[in-house]
Amino acid sequence: MENLLQNLTFQDGLIPSVIVDEESQRVLTLCYMDEEALQKTLDTGEVHVFRRSKGRMMKKGESSGHIQKVREVRPDCEGKSLVIVVDQKVAGCHMGYLSCYFRKYDPDTDSFEVTDEKVFDPNDVY
Repeated sequence: MENLLQNLTFQDGLIPSVIVDEESQRVLTLCYMDEEALQKTLDTGEVHVFRRSKGRMMKKGESSGHIQKVREVRPDCEGKSLVIVVDQKVAGCHMGYLSCYFRKYDPDTDSFEVTDEKVFDPNDVY
């Protein structure tokens, strides 16, 4: 059996990881993992990420309780990125939506339209 970590390329110590909801098949977010976060994800079965803005690893849902249970880990053909399929608890976006991709851009009006409904109020959680 091949070792996942040995078959991945971490650029500047990170690998981009697309998180996908198992039930809806929607992309929830794009995050980055360092080797420690990926190993912790594999060991615990819950997504851990490297937060570039905070310079540290953290468990997804650490503050909100909206954890992501790992169902599948899929490396791309070159080992340069991952898709991680999860069972999402409540929502993946800190702004209250299931997905961080809750807006659609309209080039005709150069504006955004919110296309999803909030599933929780961030003011009640953070």
